[in-house]
Amino acid sequence: MNAASYSYESLFAFTKTVFIHFGMQLEAAEIAAKNLILADLRGIDSHGIARLNGYIRLQKAGRANFNPAFKILHQTPSTATLDADKALGLNSAHFGMQLAIEKAKQVGTGWVAIQNSNHFGIAAAHAMLALEQDMIGIALTNASPLVTPTFGKERMLGTNPICVCFPSNQFNAFVLDMATSAAANGKLEIAQRLNKTLPPNWVQSENGSASTNAHELKLGGALLPLGGHKGYGLAAVVDILSGVLSGANFGPWVPPFVAFLNPLENLPGNGIGHFVGAMRIDAFRPASAFKKQMDEWIERFKQTIPIEAENPVLIPGELEFNETNKRLKNGIPLHHLVVESMQELASETGMSMPIAL
Repeated sequence: MNAASYSYESLFAFTKTVFIHFGMQLEAAEIAAKNLILADLRGIDSHGIARLNGYIRLQKAGRANFNPAFKILHQTPSTATLDADKALGLNSAHFGMQLAIEKAKQVGTGWVAIQNSNHFGIAAAHAMLALEQDMIGIALTNASPLVTPTFGKERMLGTNPICVCFPSNQFNAFVLDMATSAAANGKLEIAQRLNKTLPPNWVQSENGSASTNAHELKLGGALLPLGGHKGYGLAAVVDILSGVLSGANFGPWVPPFVAFLNPLENLPGNGIGHFVGAMRIDAFRPASAFKKQMDEWIERFKQTIPIEAENPVLIPGELEFNETNKRLKNGIPLHHLVVESMQELASETGMSMPIAL
């Protein structure tokens, strides 16, 4: 079945209105909607409006607070630990990143560890805020356990993404936004919708054998770490910075995103954890000089001799910037199952559905 396409503006308006309907204040709803639909714009369809119903279910289950009172538990001139009061990570990570940026303006760098939060969408939505201030941005989060450590059979880590971004002058910013698992869980969800098998080395079965079944997680299997023990190590670093450092849950205790699964009892921490940071470039050298050399760096790497002419070497983030331009012009394609989930929300709230292009 072909996907229908919708304008960014219509999806943003729909999402914002849904959040407001369920009690979120206007400014918070605008931030949450912008961060959520940015995933669709950048081609990360698994983390965009497809997740909206999941956030609403979390709120109905009492696990997400749409009107949180953020509280700084501890801070120094360059650091802070934030209690998000069960906010959506779409909002708490945004607040934390703004706090990190303000600290960086004062002392050169700012770092915020966040506890008692929920799923925060795509990491790039938060890290890229630093680009607007000629800063380097970093955003990490832990997530519910779907990934087994190398040589293991037990789910111990989340997909635990990392985003690092650097500004430039003439080119789009360098934006590395990646899961530390071989694939993000959302990629499995998309494969399920399309009835496709998975590439090898993405998942393993419950007994630890190789599998290409997109439904393997439902059968007790696990995602594999990116590149074996190296991805396991990166995921562990994200988990420690996001969970242990902030006082959030970590490892197998991170609460599930889906509302129909309850968090484990006797948890060691508080909610899901994030870690965000901003570094002023002019704390190291003039920003203009850095961005000029970033242009040179990007230009030289784009000139790398490709194996095949039709597949040139790309800069991290380049595909997503290209997709953003394409989707702003032609609309954002949505799978029919995602449209159906929106129709459920429209029916429940009495809202009108966005009109397909």
